[in-house]
Amino acid sequence: MPRIVVVSPPFASHAVPLATLARSLGARGAEVFLACAEEFAHLAQGDGVRFIPLTVTRNANTGVAEATRQPLEEAARLGEFLEATRAGAVPTLLTQARHRRADMLADPEGVLRKLRALDERLRPDWYVTDQLSFAVTLALHCMGAPYATFCPGHPTYLPAGPEAYFGVPYDWPRALRPDEKDADRLLVAARENDRAFTDMYHAFVRRHVPSAPLPPRAFALASPHAVVHGYPDLPWLPRPIGGPARLFAGHMVPPHSPPLDSAWSSRLERLRRSTDRIVLVAFGTFLSARDDVLRTVIEGVLKGLPDTGVIAAAGQRSPALADLEGDRAVVAATVPQQGLLHHVDAMVHHGGGNSFTECLRAGLPALVLPFSSDQFAVARDAERLGAGIVADPNTLKHVEVRTALDDLRGLVGDGARGGTSQLRSRGPRWAAGHLLSVMAERAPGR
Repeated sequence: MPRIVVVSPPFASHAVPLATLARSLGARGAEVFLACAEEFAHLAQGDGVRFIPLTVTRNANTGVAEATRQPLEEAARLGEFLEATRAGAVPTLLTQARHRRADMLADPEGVLRKLRALDERLRPDWYVTDQLSFAVTLALHCMGAPYATFCPGHPTYLPAGPEAYFGVPYDWPRALRPDEKDADRLLVAARENDRAFTDMYHAFVRRHVPSAPLPPRAFALASPHAVVHGYPDLPWLPRPIGGPARLFAGHMVPPHSPPLDSAWSSRLERLRRSTDRIVLVAFGTFLSARDDVLRTVIEGVLKGLPDTGVIAAAGQRSPALADLEGDRAVVAATVPQQGLLHHVDAMVHHGGGNSFTECLRAGLPALVLPFSSDQFAVARDAERLGAGIVADPNTLKHVEVRTALDDLRGLVGDGARGGTSQLRSRGPRWAAGHLLSVMAERAPGR
């Protein structure tokens, strides 16, 4: 069995699924190391996975972005990003495009130096790295090291063709389609980023390994062997021609998720005594900061749906929403989302890839409120699949919350049921098995 180093950026929404994949590889007999920031050492527990401290970026998110200690410059960028989400989809994506160079290709020389030292010490047969860890992918390319790519979000994060650009949704949900002028502005910014990043990659490769091939496009650089998607294989997704094996795992939920503890079981029992239906509300590790939208959703439930209770994850903003707590509402900083999905009736989420796939696996319909990144593409997939209703979080009203959650009662259709069936038949163990097969077939000499 191969020796594999799984390299993760220090972001909870990426490190948790990557650690799940690492444990699944270990359970199938591989010798696995999880390399990440010290705060994530606890994820390397079970199935023989060992932890290696490795920092590959300046910013971090250990579970609630606002609560994570950041350098001042990174904290300022986070604040600017959150403010941009209030202005709408295109302003947010334009802000993210402007931040991308500092966020995603910080200190590539330092990352290359660290990975070369790690490679010399461990001599792994393979690496697995997050597709959004651009500096890691660039370093592995320069090192000529065999690696697999893990794509944590929407599959189109890897552009499928020459007219596809990182940061531009392949399609938009009906409620958030931009006008032609805004769409053109976003496309221009994405093209400029594409050229700028590709030029930086070329300069870096020429400087460090002149004999290495130059990547045709920076954002499309990925493993030539295998890409693991923590996403379902939906028939309408854009398809690249040729290239590596594409392993659509469907989701990255561990095979045996821990049960709810007594405190959460008690909260659920209290809600069930007062309601017939429970809705889970969670906007991920960054967007819980949008407590204005959280308030609109919770109040929309409490004022418009007397048979419905709500559980909301509000991060650092939970004290600001404490006035809403009562017999029909629980507000907490964090929630055990994977465990709760088996005990609630619907979810309101931000279109994050983990939330979408976890809801689909659980067979739960969702109200999707996308704010940024790939969430617009994920929301469009939920809409097309019949697994969710999409609304604009910045214009959301109480009545829309009530109407959408009422409509969700009978929403899940044949497409969503088919997606649920596919997800339940796959997952991290399926991905690990297929990935190890690819590694065995394509094991390059080093």
